[in-house]
Amino acid sequence: MTDSPYLHPYPSPELERSHPFRKLRFQRLSPDEMNERADALYASLAERRSPRMYSSDPVPRSLIEQAIRTASTAPSGAHKQPWTWVVVSNPETKSQIRHAAEEEERINYLENRMNAEWQEAIAPLGTDHHKEFLEIAPWIVVLFEQRYELLADGERKKNYYVKESVGIAAGMFIAALHNMGLATLTHTPSPMAFLTKLLGRPANERPFVMFPVGYPTEDCKVPDFDRKPLSEIMITFD
Repeated sequence: MTDSPYLHPYPSPELERSHPFRKLRFQRLSPDEMNERADALYASLAERRSPRMYSSDPVPRSLIEQAIRTASTAPSGAHKQPWTWVVVSNPETKSQIRHAAEEEERINYLENRMNAEWQEAIAPLGTDHHKEFLEIAPWIVVLFEQRYELLADGERKKNYYVKESVGIAAGMFIAALHNMGLATLTHTPSPMAFLTKLLGRPANERPFVMFPVGYPTEDCKVPDFDRKPLSEIMITFD
């Protein structure tokens, strides 16, 4: 046995006697394989975009379910997993979501609920209050954050780092969809309270983001933007 640099190893014997633990399943890879995997993932995700033109071609429910399973492996504060994924394919419900979202966005864009600086920032995207993709895409997935845990007897339990946890899960959902060959975008019409009512969610849940999911149309175009180089987003202390 090698000497450990840890004076206070985790878990402590006392903790392990009180709560279940198991040995981490982890495989160390060769440097070459690590670089190969890193390059392949970057090359794939570098092509990810947020299209606004979706085909109505069907997508198997099993793929949506697997993307949610993948996203729900995300770390979360105190392992509370404070998320609910509401999956919608019903045409009538999608239509209701679209029209409610468009009404909020109409106020944002045309009645100046978005200030001039915000409008200027999104001008290169060319977006407006029309959200037809919400009705055309085969799936809408709405991610709700659970502000607190609501037990069956009505008792409330605090959740921790809710937005951070749900945000990480959302990113993993996007990556999972892209990895399997599907497209999505993050749509957050503000305010989003209409989603709570339309989808019958309880008071402890609040809509965080919704994702139209499907295949882009064959003639779909996206803004030709570059991402910031590493030199602008990474600071090192060697």
